[in-house]
Amino acid sequence: MKEEATVPEILFEDNHLLVAVKPAGILSQADATGDADMLTLLKADLKRRYNKPGDVYLGLLHRLDRPVRGVMAFAKTSKCASRISAQIRERTVEKKYRAIVCGSVSPSSGTLHSALLKDSKSNRSAVFKPENAPEEAKDSVLLYETADHALLLSGGNPIPLTLLTIILVTGRSHQIRAQLSDAGYPILGDKKYGDLSDYRGDICLESYSLTLRHPIRNEKMNFNIPLPGREPWLLFEKG
Repeated sequence: MKEEATVPEILFEDNHLLVAVKPAGILSQADATGDADMLTLLKADLKRRYNKPGDVYLGLLHRLDRPVRGVMAFAKTSKCASRISAQIRERTVEKKYRAIVCGSVSPSSGTLHSALLKDSKSNRSAVFKPENAPEEAKDSVLLYETADHALLLSGGNPIPLTLLTIILVTGRSHQIRAQLSDAGYPILGDKKYGDLSDYRGDICLESYSLTLRHPIRNEKMNFNIPLPGREPWLLFEKG
């Protein structure tokens, strides 16, 4: 029997909406592995806290890759699920990410525009120039900006690192990981997409900010998590 994961940190909850932090290594929803996932953990927590009989409704509104930590929103009612899903389709939900990438990024800000094609067998997304992409590839756009620079000592050699803030215009599978790697700046710890350093920790990518409108009150809501207090993120801590 697999070890039970702890309940994820909850940032906000009312009768309609639940916002929580997905730890790195936890699935967004259950898959064939049977490993811990956010949806199952949060449903079990709701059932326990409110002593609910039978199944608990909780709608998955969006996903994060398993190795990625970050803010996730869930619907506690079908009305919430419908309205937040509409916001996502209309691209009025804003998700901001931060990533530590290998190399000194130049230019310091910009747009990455390409087409991605997911290979389900390898669980990897291939990157194409839009004009040369296969018909089934999906248009993919992100905006990035340099936040800071640092050096990581690896095997006695300093590796230049850049801390980026990223806004997804589109939300494709592995989009940030694939596009940054294709641009020559793989995310630190992302061995699937080309990090060749000696670093062996978690992939350094987080969804740190989520902005949406409350499904009933229609007020704008923003949820953020701070920079992690551990290496290598501490390399970018001001002070």
